[in-house]
Amino acid sequence: MKAKETAVVLIEFQNEFCKEGGKLHDGVKGEIARQNTIPNAVKLAEGARNKGALVIHSPFLFNEKYFEDHQMQGIVKAVADGDAFREGTWGAEIIDELKPQEGDEVVGGKCTLCGFNKTNLDKLLQEGNIKNVVIGGFLTNFCVESTARTAYDKGYGVTIMKDATAATSEEEQNHAEAKIFPLLGQSLTVDQFLEQLEE
Repeated sequence: MKAKETAVVLIEFQNEFCKEGGKLHDGVKGEIARQNTIPNAVKLAEGARNKGALVIHSPFLFNEKYFEDHQMQGIVKAVADGDAFREGTWGAEIIDELKPQEGDEVVGGKCTLCGFNKTNLDKLLQEGNIKNVVIGGFLTNFCVESTARTAYDKGYGVTIMKDATAATSEEEQNHAEAKIFPLLGQSLTVDQFLEQLEE
C-alpha cells in the first residue's frame, strides 16, 4: 500500500468518547482500555504521517439545522437527547493526543453515522488522489462500519484498524471484525498496517 495514495480517517476521537467526564465515555471505556485504542491511534497517525500518508480527522458535531429537515431517531437521537457533541463544548473537541497537525485535514459537517454523508470527506480524498482509506475510531459497529461501507461502495480500498477502534462491548467488536469487515476489505492491527505502508 503506497503512502501517497492512502488516507487514515480518524473518526470521533473526541472527549465525549475518550475522556472521563465525556457524556459517552462510560459506554466505551472498558473497550478503549482492552483495545488500547488511544495509544494505538496515536501510533497510527504518527506512523502514517511519517511515511507520507494523509491523516484526516472526522469529528461528530451535532447539527440541529440538519435535523429540521431529516428524521432524528435511534443513536443520533440519543446523542441529541444527551446534549453530546455540541459545537464549541469541551466534549466535542478532538482529544489532545490526536489534535490535528500540520498537513492533516479535518472533515466538516459530520452529524450522522457515515463519514461521507453531507461532508467534504470524498472531496478531500479525491483532491489527494487517495485510493486507500484506513479507518480508526468510534463506534466500530456504527460510524466506523458505516463509513467503511460507503468507502467500499465508492471504490476505495478499505482497511479497518482492529486495535484503534472501539465498540461498547467485546462481542460487538468481534462481530464486526469477523463478519462485516472481511466483506469490505481488510482488518489489521496498527503494526500490521504500518508494516504494509510503503513510503
